[in-house]
Amino acid sequence: MTPAGPRLLLVLKETPATRDLVQRRLPDVPFAFLAEADASARSTVEAVLLRSMTRDAADWDPASFPRLRFVQRFFVGVDDLPFDRIPARVEVAGNVGGMAPFVAEHAVALALASARCVLEGSAAVAAGRARPTPELRTLYGKTVVILGFGAIGRALADRLRPFGARVVGLNRTGAPAPGCEAMLPADRLREAVALGSFVFDARPLTARTFASLGAAEFAAMREDATFVNVGRAATVDEEALYRRLLSHPRFRAALDVWWEEDLAGGRIRSRFPFVSLPNFVGSPHWAGFSPGVQEFALGVALDNVARFFAGERPLHVVDRSEYVGVPRSLV
Repeated sequence: MTPAGPRLLLVLKETPATRDLVQRRLPDVPFAFLAEADASARSTVEAVLLRSMTRDAADWDPASFPRLRFVQRFFVGVDDLPFDRIPARVEVAGNVGGMAPFVAEHAVALALASARCVLEGSAAVAAGRARPTPELRTLYGKTVVILGFGAIGRALADRLRPFGARVVGLNRTGAPAPGCEAMLPADRLREAVALGSFVFDARPLTARTFASLGAAEFAAMREDATFVNVGRAATVDEEALYRRLLSHPRFRAALDVWWEEDLAGGRIRSRFPFVSLPNFVGSPHWAGFSPGVQEFALGVALDNVARFFAGERPLHVVDRSEYVGVPRSLV
């Protein structure tokens, strides 16, 4: 017999909208928010829906919940989680697909802002100057390479094909996927990046992807390639990217993710002055902040939690060994 008390603990900001959505998606699962859970909840909680331990539950001890078996992340990535504090019996899942439409749209916006020289155009308008025009580029007829052909990669491909772009993907095994004209395995990364006029990085940060785009990989790219990163900054060697931009003025980069992020404090920082370069555009990790994101992402996460409570194996359970030695982010 299941003890009375919450079976699901929500480590999220409590709002009427969040409470209503949880009640509608999980009508038969008793739940509580962390702030309202008393000590007795430790004996009944089986699953946790977590936004951030760093920001929302720094003192929470998963090991003190003996029935805990599953942690569902609200965010996609899990590289910021302190796995050493989460018992081995507990499975952890990222919220794969939870923000895919929004991140993909932002990636296209960054690519177009770079290709169509939007910042230069705005400065020219402010100066009342119409000519000369800079080197404008187009997605039409170009090969775009998507590193990390998961949920975000698929959503990105869906948005790029109508521009007339040819999509090439990279995933772990090289297994074909709908929406790609070609797919390469992860161990052919350098070959993959050489193919694209535009190269999008949407990979998670793991031990395999950490700093995997370095000087050699950037040297393999086209002289006039545009690199867009909406995955994790640390998949890229920060200095190698800066040196490439500095030494190859026709090479461009557009970033939404940064190597030093304190999103709780509202700050980002870089060791190199990317913003001083004319071949760079950026945004401060804004891809997931759009109207409707919170409800959409929470709905996807709750669907996976529902699988757990229905006795099914949750989707997207991570292999902890892939995160050993990976620097933790501050998301």
